[in-house]
Amino acid sequence: MSSTENKRIALFPGTFDPFTIGHQSLVARGLSLVDEIIISVGINDKKLTYFSLEKRLEAIRNLYKNEPRVTVMSYNSLTVDFASEVGAQFILRGIRTVNDFEYEKTIADVNRKLTGIETFILFTEPEHTHISSSIVRELLRYGKDISQFVPKETELY
Repeated sequence: MSSTENKRIALFPGTFDPFTIGHQSLVARGLSLVDEIIISVGINDKKLTYFSLEKRLEAIRNLYKNEPRVTVMSYNSLTVDFASEVGAQFILRGIRTVNDFEYEKTIADVNRKLTGIETFILFTEPEHTHISSSIVRELLRYGKDISQFVPKETELY
């Protein structure tokens, strides 16, 4: 594919506070389905984050510094608007539970109705279903070792 117009680009949005091995797994699996993934760190002033936006971007960029098919960006708009802005035809999401499915399906339906952008969902691998950014943040607050939950290349521990 020589033209960027033919590239299949997926946006992988999230707060990624922090980016976990579950997120890393989704990106690796997503790359087998699309040509490029834009990991997009959403700016949400209503969410209190543990790591600064700069630290999260730096950590994820460091992880993918040798993967030209992954770009890391931040955005402060509706995810679907940002996807359109960067030329993504797809939104990549992962789900761990039935509750995640209900939430993601509703958002995907609205996004498709608004812009035609399709969402594809990958089920979290069984060995990662217990991992969430909120659990990792809780462990950090209590001084626990998080090394088994985040990629070592992010240098967050």
